[in-house]
Amino acid sequence: MISKANAVVHTKFRILFSVPQHLFSFPRIWGSKPLIFFTSTTCSTKSLTQVETAGEEVLVHPKDSIEVFRKWGCSDNEISKLFIRRPSLRNANITQLQSKLNILSGLGIGAPDLVKMIHCRPRFLSCRINHCFDERLEFFKTLFVSGDVLAKAIVRNPSLLTYDFHNTIKPAIALYEEIGVCKKDLISMLLSRPTIIPRTSFGDEKMEYIRKTGISKESKMFKYVVTLIGISRHETIRKKVANLEKFGFSDDEIFNLFGRSPLLLTLSVDKVQRNMTFILGMMKLPASVVLQYPFLLYSNLEAVLRPRVLLAQKIDDMGLELQIKGLKMMSALRMTEKRFLEAFVKCHPDNIADELIEFYTSAKGIKRLAEASKKNNHMGFPF
Repeated sequence: MISKANAVVHTKFRILFSVPQHLFSFPRIWGSKPLIFFTSTTCSTKSLTQVETAGEEVLVHPKDSIEVFRKWGCSDNEISKLFIRRPSLRNANITQLQSKLNILSGLGIGAPDLVKMIHCRPRFLSCRINHCFDERLEFFKTLFVSGDVLAKAIVRNPSLLTYDFHNTIKPAIALYEEIGVCKKDLISMLLSRPTIIPRTSFGDEKMEYIRKTGISKESKMFKYVVTLIGISRHETIRKKVANLEKFGFSDDEIFNLFGRSPLLLTLSVDKVQRNMTFILGMMKLPASVVLQYPFLLYSNLEAVLRPRVLLAQKIDDMGLELQIKGLKMMSALRMTEKRFLEAFVKCHPDNIADELIEFYTSAKGIKRLAEASKKNNHMGFPF
């Protein structure tokens, strides 16, 4: 009885677990043994609810770049700005895009910062930012000290993550340190002038320019002199020096002026020439006045210098008691618009003040000849 029962069980077991032979038939290679595949089976201990939840998580994987940006924290408005500036981001590789955004998150950079970065460097997310990333990050941590400062520097110049690390970044930083720019000053320059790294070059001629300024390494102006000369082309510096020489300045006077007011190196030849012509022709002042008052070269000719000088002449012609002459003129040219009007226009009776305001407004409305048809041609990255 027991043997019959065992036979029945054995027969049912074979029927239940029998598998057709063709499912295990493998192609035989001549002279070789058949390949045997072993598969392992694992039993899940998750409940049905947990399995359904896991299935839902799989379904929420981003299908396109829009969802990637949304999950990263971008608003619809920010996504729109990104696509307007860089339309190809719509079809970006999702995996690569997620990887790059995760890198930016680790650096403390968020969605508003990304919009600024793409506006500045539209192709940024199309570039490799993981090349030498760990080594680059350690170097920047040592340089910037604070993570917040590093993030700010990257937002100002996203190319810090794409420049050639060994051939561009490290040599440029080493040059400034060798010249004597301390780390604190170098950080402030990297933040204020983002393109300092790729544009820096020093040679004997530029080092001679720095020496001619007569500025010491302890001076607050030293970092500005060094960085502005470092990023300027030789031809540009020569043109600006030659332009000032036309007005009777010696070589020593020019470089001494650069040492005291380095930002003169950022002014165009045309602007300096127009301001100097006005100072000599209309204001009847000697050229040497700019050595004492460099701001005269920075001031806007159409909005500040000309209208205020003409107003001073108008007040003189009207014989008013309050005159704008001598040192008072220099103070008047440096005032804000509101303070200038309160000090020299609104202090008069209403009828006189109205006349002066009308004259001053018309003087500010005088446009430069052919200003409307002027084309702004920038050579390289603007200062």
